[in-house]
Amino acid sequence: MTNLFDLPSIRDQLIDLAQLSTPAGNVAENYRASPIKRLRATKAEVERRRESLHEIVSAMKPMTVRQVFYQATVRSIVEKTEAGYNKVQTDLVLLRKAGILPYGWLADNTRWQRKPRTFGSVEHALQYTARLYRKALWADVGAYAEIWLEKDALSGVVYPITSTFDVPLMVARGYASLSFLHSAAEYINELDVPTYIYHLGDFDPSGVNAGQKIEATLRALAPRAEIHFEGLPLPPGRSRRGICRRGRRRPATAGPRALGTSQSSSTRSNPTVCAKSCRMCSRHICRRTSSQS
Repeated sequence: MTNLFDLPSIRDQLIDLAQLSTPAGNVAENYRASPIKRLRATKAEVERRRESLHEIVSAMKPMTVRQVFYQATVRSIVEKTEAGYNKVQTDLVLLRKAGILPYGWLADNTRWQRKPRTFGSVEHALQYTARLYRKALWADVGAYAEIWLEKDALSGVVYPITSTFDVPLMVARGYASLSFLHSAAEYINELDVPTYIYHLGDFDPSGVNAGQKIEATLRALAPRAEIHFEGLPLPPGRSRRGICRRGRRRPATAGPRALGTSQSSSTRSNPTVCAKSCRMCSRHICRRTSSQS
């Protein structure tokens, strides 16, 4: 009987097979180093990039990471690739951990905590309620108003303004879902006053169509409501055909560009400009509804 330990080991068999399958003299060619040379930024370049990112966030806070990335791409600070986004994301993390960039300057609207608010006593609850009390500004106005926002990334910029004027902010995230539209229409349909809706979205074929879909669906789901649906009022001298987020006037006819990719996006816009437009819209709502009440 042959002893099992006299047989070649599995390792030896694999080595023999590898040698047989690889022609002599070609091993170095098959396993040579990759010729691709990846250029890395110098320490000085990294510092300049982080200083630029800090300047962007400081001027436009609060911002999301993606907003900062878009602003960095239009300034040619980083390339518009996944690698460029990762650079911005990593730099913002390091700047915050180093105490250079305040945490409150960046917003994350995709995550939140769910917990019922509780109090240690009735007195504590009453004190908390008294601090939060705000008179309903629209209680005696013969109208109801809403601002609809296409981009959730801009909600942190727009909400402080709509909150000041006690105007509901409806974040549609592009094409609003039927469930979201139904709940909004259900409330509007029960009102006894006219409803004024202002839609803030990209001035491109998709953004314009998203606003049209919202208007058509709300009218269909709230047939008894008196709905006035408009875009945000624009500053003097800018096109009233729509909102151009990057300060450029769009041509009278879209032409072939209507079928292409948009060059105007509210996510790539300057949040400060967006906030000013929303503030002007809120004031316009107050003037318009007060004149009709």
